Amino acid sequence: MINKVYEKIKEIIKKNYLYFIVYITAIIAITYPLPYYIYNGGGIINVDNRIKIENSYKSKGSFNLSYVSELKATLPTYLLAQILPDWDIIKMEEMTLNEEESDEDIYTRDRFFLEDANKNAIQTAYQRAGKTFNITEKKNYIIYIDSQAKTNAKIGDQLLKVDNQSITNISDLTLYIAQKKIGEELQLLVKRKNKKVTCYAQILEIDNSKKIGFSFQENYEYETNPNVELTFSKNESGPSGGLLLSLAIYNHLVEEDITKGLKIAGTGTIDQNGNVGSIGGVKYKLKGAVKNNADIFLVPSGENYQEAIAHQQQHKYKIKIIGVSTFEEALQELQKMSK
Repeated sequence: MINKVYEKIKEIIKKNYLYFIVYITAIIAITYPLPYYIYNGGGIINVDNRIKIENSYKSKGSFNLSYVSELKATLPTYLLAQILPDWDIIKMEEMTLNEEESDEDIYTRDRFFLEDANKNAIQTAYQRAGKTFNITEKKNYIIYIDSQAKTNAKIGDQLLKVDNQSITNISDLTLYIAQKKIGEELQLLVKRKNKKVTCYAQILEIDNSKKIGFSFQENYEYETNPNVELTFSKNESGPSGGLLLSLAIYNHLVEEDITKGLKIAGTGTIDQNGNVGSIGGVKYKLKGAVKNNADIFLVPSGENYQEAIAHQQQHKYKIKIIGVSTFEEALQELQKMSK
């Protein structure tokens, strides 16, 4: 019985082998990833749906995070991007900090950027609203490893100790490295996926300085009153929603509705001091705001603002664009608005 089935399969393959070759080749061509990303437009997310604060105030309008639609290039999408004017091709090396980084490394770093932006937004909003925000613990994470580095540490590792000494401030690590000799190895204790792991890092000469080739991001635990919870999906990352998130949280904490009933979209990073930083993909984010009928588009002052204005004029968008450099300036501009 088995032999008959085997012979039947052989006969089918023999008669249709050209079809199978073409089919398999087509599947590979369609799905095989190319070393590019495709930017093909943007959209907005109502951030009020991501915020939960005890006894918070409601608003008539909304704050919306603007985002860029991005996909990994395959042959069909690459060819489409050559034809469609609103689809742009971005080389993979422009998305990575060195050629050895994986997609997972990029994702891990961008998730850290998102978490940092969220905490900065909470801190800015709570302090401006006169609410309690206290930092309870600081942590240091590796978010970049230079291609020259000689180490088995990984992006996303939390640094706990160096040569059995606890490290809470990265400037202390820099001073410690300066006392060592080039070629010496440091023993690192890191936390990786909730497990403690011992690693090494060799001291190198990079840009005429003693370094181990890491970049760190300080992260921190905090407590607030009232309690706040933010919910973002696993595929959402990056710091560019910080400004709009800080405004939305603030609006939950104060009685005055700063939306004035308007649909407000925008983009821009936020730091712990309420300063707004520039971002990429402005034209896609503006297009997404217009497509979703936003009344206002907030954008960092400077080059981002100029790019948004130029794109508005080119496409004759009717949306109001406001450039801001701080959280406070954004508040002042919104207070001038009326429905």
